[in-house]
Amino acid sequence: MTAEESLREGNLDECLRLLQMQVRNDPSKAAHRVFLFQLLAVLGAWDRALTQLKVAGDLDAAALPMVQMYREALQCEALREAVFNGARAPLIFGEPTSWLALLVEALRLDAAGDHAAAVAAREQALGDAPATSGSVNGEPFEWIADADTRLGPTLETVLNGRYYWVPFFRIRRIEIEAPVDLRDRVWTPAVFTWANEGQAVGLIPTRYAGTLAETKHALWLAHLTEWIGGDAADARPVGQRMLTTDANDYALLDIRTIELAVEAPSGSEGGAGAAPDHG
Repeated sequence: MTAEESLREGNLDECLRLLQMQVRNDPSKAAHRVFLFQLLAVLGAWDRALTQLKVAGDLDAAALPMVQMYREALQCEALREAVFNGARAPLIFGEPTSWLALLVEALRLDAAGDHAAAVAAREQALGDAPATSGSVNGEPFEWIADADTRLGPTLETVLNGRYYWVPFFRIRRIEIEAPVDLRDRVWTPAVFTWANEGQAVGLIPTRYAGTLAETKHALWLAHLTEWIGGDAADARPVGQRMLTTDANDYALLDIRTIELAVEAPSGSEGGAGAAPDHG
């Protein structure tokens, strides 16, 4: 059995064993290193993945653009984990708002064990957040949000090597290519057009924070989404990211375009800058 066959069967441990053997047998082949970087990223072995990514760049100059993009994504994962553990605040794209500050505060309250206060803060934030209409893959909606209520109408992104929460009302359009590589199961490349018509290429974390604490490799590979926790107020998703609207639910990897009906910002406020949320 080959590493590729093991991966298709969802046997990540055997895939890793076989792939490491391939690397030992032919250490100068960049393709093996790229595959290993991607597999280690699926496994959440961020430091080891970064090492293999750098070696791939050293072996093949054509891999350097990929190295730059995913090196930064790997380095953002520790911050991302700290954000959902309530220890850090994410950068907020555009001017921070009170409802976004409440979402971040709710994570801190959860970490402190004050779940009732966290639920109350989250409910207030979601009630105060503006609804943004638009369409997903051409299907219209009146509002859109992440299926994870910890995020609400915001999107996790890696932009210019930094980890952000981007409110949907800051975005005019998102274009997403169909997944082709194993790394797309960890980060989804996207082209963003902001409310002010500026554009940027970035990455959307394909999997929810906390996914690697689960035992199902199908979740690690973003083949499905499951809900864990207690009642509706406490339940949270793991596995592949889902976006929800008033009309439908969408797995991230099934989305090709999101169009949002937003107005261009006035004055200094807008989508071109980003600032930390000091919430």
